[in-house]
Amino acid sequence: MDTLAAYGAKLVVLALSLTIAYLAYHGYRQSGSEPMLYVSGGFVLIGTGAICEGMLYGLAGISISAAGLVQAALVSTGMVLILLSLRSGP
Repeated sequence: MDTLAAYGAKLVVLALSLTIAYLAYHGYRQSGSEPMLYVSGGFVLIGTGAICEGMLYGLAGISISAAGLVQAALVSTGMVLILLSLRSGP
């Protein structure tokens, strides 16, 4: 039951991050604002990072520490993209 709840929570995070990424990309297409493209890419990476740890550990048989490292790298890269979008201005 705990595993199902964890997968459910990760799917919610993925759905929310992909929704935000879609809206940011839509904003980029309408305005041509490059920072919105960075926001979109950042949330795609954050959403991917949210689900990759469990998939790598459970399905691919990678150690939990290696899977956690991959997750941290994806989420960190996504946050850097979002930070770049905030620093570059409108």
